[in-house]
Amino acid sequence: MAIIDFFDRGWRINPRGVAYIQDERSFSFQEIGDLSCRIANGLVAAGFRKGTKAAVWSDNDVVGWSCALGMWRAGMTYLPVNARNAVAENQYILDAFDCEALFFSQAFAAAIETLRPSLPKVKLWVCIDADVPWAPSLATWSEGQPSAPPAIDYDMHDVVTLSATGGTTGAPKGVMNTHRAFQTYFAQFMMAFPYESGRPVNLAAAPMTHTAGMLSLPCTARGGTVVVLTKPDPALLIGAIAKHRVTELFLPPTVIYRLIDIPGIEKQDFSSLKCFLYGAAPMSVEKLKRAIEVFGPVMAGGYGQTEAPASISYLTPAEHFVDGALASDERLSSVGRPNPLVRVEIMNDRGDILAQGETGEICVRGDLVMKGYYKAPEKTAETVIGGWLHTGDIGHLDEDGYLHITDRKKDMIISGGFNVYPSEVEQVIWAHPAVQDCAVIGVPDDKWGEAVKAVVELNAGQSVSAEELVALCKEKLGSVKAPKSVDFVPALPRSTVGKVLKKDLREQYWQGLQRRI
Repeated sequence: MAIIDFFDRGWRINPRGVAYIQDERSFSFQEIGDLSCRIANGLVAAGFRKGTKAAVWSDNDVVGWSCALGMWRAGMTYLPVNARNAVAENQYILDAFDCEALFFSQAFAAAIETLRPSLPKVKLWVCIDADVPWAPSLATWSEGQPSAPPAIDYDMHDVVTLSATGGTTGAPKGVMNTHRAFQTYFAQFMMAFPYESGRPVNLAAAPMTHTAGMLSLPCTARGGTVVVLTKPDPALLIGAIAKHRVTELFLPPTVIYRLIDIPGIEKQDFSSLKCFLYGAAPMSVEKLKRAIEVFGPVMAGGYGQTEAPASISYLTPAEHFVDGALASDERLSSVGRPNPLVRVEIMNDRGDILAQGETGEICVRGDLVMKGYYKAPEKTAETVIGGWLHTGDIGHLDEDGYLHITDRKKDMIISGGFNVYPSEVEQVIWAHPAVQDCAVIGVPDDKWGEAVKAVVELNAGQSVSAEELVALCKEKLGSVKAPKSVDFVPALPRSTVGKVLKKDLREQYWQGLQRRI
């Protein structure tokens, strides 16, 4: 199936049903289907050919998402632009990835107008919610276009998204994903989280330019409703779950940590939830247990990368339990079993497949894997070797086949000749009730080469000493892995999607020095 076919499946089986809800407005499948067709026909009439790159610069917005649907319907490649990025970063992405059409919301019109001279490849500017002096509104631009799909031929190897990744370690790379990759992703999601009765209600609370947007399409394909939150407000999020009887949502761990600390959260109605997916960063086992207490037996872990989107493995809600009781910490710290339509192996630096239980690089093969990096064949060749995507994640498969991510390869600390995986130390520190979040990094040390340092963000109004945290780690892990020092910060640096930026933390300590990893 082409990516637009997933929307069209829902349109066919539930044409008068509610496809999207934003604020107090509902949009039917028929309404959004017709709009996406008018957008697609407008793009074709403007002369944009199959494979042309186009983008939407907007916060979470149903009409903005409809523009992406229209791009896919026209056979174009969608560039997901995160509205929370710095303006300069988005300018780089649009220019480097050859964007030729840009749809945007009025809220960003002033910033985009200043960028227009630096984006000479853009031929079409359309404001999705208003007329501006230099760009027509979407309503004006699409008026009179047919509301029937244009005749576009699709090949399963066509690139449908060109997503930026790696910006925290240099200029962003463009990941090219195809119809086939997303078909695999959606199929695995629907197999892992089936609906025996009723239609799903998906809450798009995280940016739709990332996991939340693509996770909405399996819901849409089943004729379900996607509730779109326009701003990251915890009160709105919690209220939306009960109001709309939400059955599924995705959030990164850092947001979940804040939700479970809200006073009185246990009294809220979460009875409609069937699947609360967490991922994009490691999850504290202790905080996961707390989340299960709050939200019920609905938590679901996931592992993926932009290069193999969101479905390398899943830890389903049922797999969080064994014989009716919570599973072991070892199981809960895993990211589940590899999904059925991909092959996952652990390899050493020579590319040899290691035995079950041995630690090495997680490598993935199958239709889920990206086509490559845009205009970067050398980077593609370094990452996809013999058909295997080398994820850069270190981990192992346990005796029951569950996949464990020990750490990112570049984050591993070599201290006194011993390998220390930060995530192992972070799990211990996260378990302390005063800790909101933490990051463990290697810092330069004359004696050890690298010393283990913990950078800790505390819960409001709570305290713990550095000595207490070091002693806790020594007790659980031994002195080699325990931090040699602890720094407390008001807030850890995070990306626009909530990931802790360890590179930014390390830079403070490695200025003028060369790190070996």
